[in-house]
Amino acid sequence: MVRGASMGARQASNLEGAAVRLRAVEESDLPLLVRWINDPDVRHWLHHSDRPDATVESVRGRFGLTVERFPNLVWMIETIEERPVGHVGLLQVDPHHKRAELAISIGEKECWSRGYGTDAIRTVLRHGFEDLGLRRVDLHTDADNARGIRCYEKCGFVREGVMRKRRLRYGKPLDMVLMAVLRDEWQVDSEQ
Repeated sequence: MVRGASMGARQASNLEGAAVRLRAVEESDLPLLVRWINDPDVRHWLHHSDRPDATVESVRGRFGLTVERFPNLVWMIETIEERPVGHVGLLQVDPHHKRAELAISIGEKECWSRGYGTDAIRTVLRHGFEDLGLRRVDLHTDADNARGIRCYEKCGFVREGVMRKRRLRYGKPLDMVLMAVLRDEWQVDSEQ
């Protein structure tokens, strides 16, 4: 990791966790990302359930814009054996307010509930708080995403509120939960 880097500086491409390695998204990852996004079981938990199927071009645009605007703040999640299992990112990084939004998806369903997401989140939080100087990382998730909420709480996130009927899933309004972790809380949690 890059120690003491400012938020405007280019960040390390690779981050190492206990069970995962995070690396920059590459062009060769696009077909895999498309497959994950278009898988109905994965898509159910994404904010894409009512959108047309993803294509390489649409994913290139989405990830290309993010990677270009915030270099290396979106990573592929790989196992230690270098098998890609998902992606994670710090989005909408605000250097003035020192905050960002976490986004994560484990696309390989057989890797759900195996700790890869938890390790990826902890690795990204360490990078955000220690290297980027963030003071807050937040996220929003579907209110019925019990597995995700347990993972986020395990990583130190606290529920801050419910956004009623925030999005549509298959045309039906769905509540979302707003969660956040503050650097001070994370430092205490990571020391235990």
